[in-house]
Amino acid sequence: MDSERVRAPNIRDVARHAGVSYQTVSRVLNDSPSIRPATRAQVLRVIDELGYRPNAAARALVTSRSKTIGVLSIESALYGPTTSIQGVEVAAREAGYRISVTNISADEYDSVRSGLEFLLSQSIDALVILAAQVNVFDAVRRLPISVPFAMLQATDPDAGHSVSVDQAGGARLAVRHLIDLGHTEILHIAGPAGWIEAEERADAYRTELASAGLRARAQVIGDFTADFGYLAGRELLRDRDFTAVFCCNDQMALGFLHACRDAGVRVPEDVSVVGFDDIPESLHFAPPLTTVKQDFMEIGRRAVASLLAELAGGTPLPHEPIPPRLIIRESTGPAPH
Repeated sequence: MDSERVRAPNIRDVARHAGVSYQTVSRVLNDSPSIRPATRAQVLRVIDELGYRPNAAARALVTSRSKTIGVLSIESALYGPTTSIQGVEVAAREAGYRISVTNISADEYDSVRSGLEFLLSQSIDALVILAAQVNVFDAVRRLPISVPFAMLQATDPDAGHSVSVDQAGGARLAVRHLIDLGHTEILHIAGPAGWIEAEERADAYRTELASAGLRARAQVIGDFTADFGYLAGRELLRDRDFTAVFCCNDQMALGFLHACRDAGVRVPEDVSVVGFDDIPESLHFAPPLTTVKQDFMEIGRRAVASLLAELAGGTPLPHEPIPPRLIIRESTGPAPH
């Protein structure tokens, strides 16, 4: 008994206490349909009493499954990527899987390659790639991937692995909302070059204005931060030859609203402002921000569902881009006369 107290219980301890063979315990752990309900209940009761935890590495050798999904993510503290990873983790856990996350630098091909090689060395069953930047997307397409994988926020109709929100559709909703309010001079504070989502939103901004017979202003290239939105606002508001601004994300919209307050510009009476993402804090901006809502948790859930379908012997689930929604709040109003 003393030796059992100092070491963790193993599968043979469970079998002895349950009065069954260790092979029976193994079948219970692997959800074998051949086990009688009464036997299963007895084994599970003993597992709980002893506090037995299966050895994941040993189980992977037997089943050829580690029950782990790897996540390759760019280094980012932005709300969207972190929430998408949370969605992956929740969906994986509900399916009996865990995730292993490694962060990479999107600017370096070697960083993408080494991150991918590290995850594959962990015997992951499947892979989620947060490919928000063109560099990551291009690098991944050049690397051999031996497990089922899904790419988040990487719109590529030929890839068959993409799970994304309709970025262009969301940007068109934002710009059309401003046009419907009577605005004809609409600025766009864009996201950084090389970001797939930012480029799609900027393209849609130009397309929607053109469809309404309006000119697209020269876009301001930002970096997704509130600091940039503030600095850009300070410069742009000096001339103020526009009545509306579509910001590529909510953080830059927050900074722009701050610049408006400092310049004595009223929102929305003088300038209307629209963001993108609908981060939780956008409801509490001053004024509350009109924005385009992305369901980041749903992106993660759909990615895991597609991977599990492929692991079960099927094909990746067909995926249509997730429709975004325009959330109208107090930062937009009719164009001033």
